[in-house]
Amino acid sequence: MKVSFKDRIRYSFDNTMSRGASGLILWLGLLSLLVVVMAGVIIVMFGIAPAGEESLDFVEGAWRSMMRTLDPGTMGGDQGWSFRIVEFFVTVGGILIISTLIGVISNGIEALLTNLRKGRSFVVEENHTLILGWSQKVFTLISELVIANENQKRGRIVILADKDKVEMDDEVRERVPNTKSTKVICRSGCPNDFKDISIANPKGSKSIIILSNDDATADMQTIKTILAITNNTDRREEAYHIVAEIKDEKNLEVTKMAGKDEVELVLTDDIIARIMTQTSRQSGLSVVYTELMDFDGAEIYFNAEEVLEGKTYGEAIFAYKDSAVIGLQLKDKSVAINPDMNYVIQKGEKVIAISEDDDTLIADKISNYKVDDAVLVTDLHDKEIADNTLLLGWNKRAYTIIKEMDSYSAKDSELKVVSVYEISTEEQKRVTAGLNNLKVEFVFADTTSRGVLNSLDVISFDHILLLCYKDELGMQEADAHTLVTLLHLRSISDASGKVVNIVSEMLDIHNRELAEITKADDFIVSDKLISLLMTQVSENKYLMRVFEILFDAEGSEIYLKPVTRYIKTDTAVDFYTVLESARRKGETAIGYRISAEAFESSKSYGVHVNPLKAERVKFSNGDKIIVLAED
Repeated sequence: MKVSFKDRIRYSFDNTMSRGASGLILWLGLLSLLVVVMAGVIIVMFGIAPAGEESLDFVEGAWRSMMRTLDPGTMGGDQGWSFRIVEFFVTVGGILIISTLIGVISNGIEALLTNLRKGRSFVVEENHTLILGWSQKVFTLISELVIANENQKRGRIVILADKDKVEMDDEVRERVPNTKSTKVICRSGCPNDFKDISIANPKGSKSIIILSNDDATADMQTIKTILAITNNTDRREEAYHIVAEIKDEKNLEVTKMAGKDEVELVLTDDIIARIMTQTSRQSGLSVVYTELMDFDGAEIYFNAEEVLEGKTYGEAIFAYKDSAVIGLQLKDKSVAINPDMNYVIQKGEKVIAISEDDDTLIADKISNYKVDDAVLVTDLHDKEIADNTLLLGWNKRAYTIIKEMDSYSAKDSELKVVSVYEISTEEQKRVTAGLNNLKVEFVFADTTSRGVLNSLDVISFDHILLLCYKDELGMQEADAHTLVTLLHLRSISDASGKVVNIVSEMLDIHNRELAEITKADDFIVSDKLISLLMTQVSENKYLMRVFEILFDAEGSEIYLKPVTRYIKTDTAVDFYTVLESARRKGETAIGYRISAEAFESSKSYGVHVNPLKAERVKFSNGDKIIVLAED
């Protein structure tokens, strides 16, 4: 097929125009040049010149014509009608071309500014925390990272999400108005597209946090994001430090295969269920967990101490006057929490301890503490007592809660499940299969009804857990049901004068803030705890091993046990003495709770984690010692 010259010109024109503003400017420039050249040629050919002047050459004619295209006012002083007519057409052409050019440039600049506001430019920051995805958790993450970065001059947080950059900037400024020395940079892009991820400079990051959305395919999106980072041909040589949340346990193994050793996974539903179980059984434990998981106060740190090599773990717990040892990181990077007291610390192993900061975790060179043997209690036996628990509401987290509750409960303990949605017989059999200590009863009734709650005699239960109907209802409606039930429970508790230990679940962090009150025995679990945990692990990946052990019914967990199990009351003692009493029972003491302060929020409801060991305290009946123990 023969292609005509006209078609070729039109094809070239279309290709040039497809470049956008640059193509338009090119064509307008060529058109301006054509007008100027034609005017110069006409002036030379016909000998046209302004009145009183000699004929102009091509260069002078073209120059004067070009000036008139740029400034129409220039022809106001022209003399001679021949010259005026030529320059008139040049000026009209110039007006059309220049006005079009100004419009093109204006639109180009506006498009450029719009593009910049979309947040598509490359992030040049180094050693930053990269957050991929957007959810309510992002504000807690930012708040905690700001605290963690307080001792840094240039703390940086980069967020990449499939959301408008301006909206993200506005929400961050509104929810976290004071970021102190930390700068938050937002970028728009798909969190599982490796080209978009590259905008946020993952190769220069110190850690990466992957947030799940509320979509049914959230875990699949997380896996794609992990692969986009780790399998990228342009990835960095050293390993990434990635923290990602997974919602469904069945996706855990495949996600581990995708991320290998570069990813620490937070199984959201499982962890929340375990925290709810543990905190429902022990008043004050919620305060301990909050203290350990946020950056405001004491946190968990790792440190290699040469002076402790060859010492036993039982000796190491006394080596810090203002830090509480909780375990060891072994040579293979595994973690041992509350190991055998006779375990000898090897070269290359690290101490794991609770401390105010990483620079306060320093072993004492001289230890001149004395243990008061006269106040020690040697009784090792804890009498197990059967208890009864009320579980209001139902969702898939109930499976883990019931299994965990069975592990902690004494023989012949009872659990009553009340749900407005009927639980099938098959599901009841599945959830109760293999239970050793719990007797489970299922009741179908409206958990938001005051009459139903009164008939249950809720104050007779030792523990109450309140679950959202998140499998049947939307987030806001599910939280509304929980909130109504919680208000009824609080009213019943206040009217009875009895302190009821209530642990409830809220899906939306905003609703959690609405429902929260200052009582340690009225604890609301939400995704905020997951945010705190992910922030901690983003600073130290091995912390995930610590929390996995603490949240598991197997091994050592945190318990608040009666002070009378360890020392005689009404005698002032220092914490070295408490530590020794716990050590003889194979337990590690990390703090205490004063019952007289249980309702004072300013004193953390009486919970004192990592106290100064030399400080003397007079304990009373009802006080508790916070320990790491196997049961």
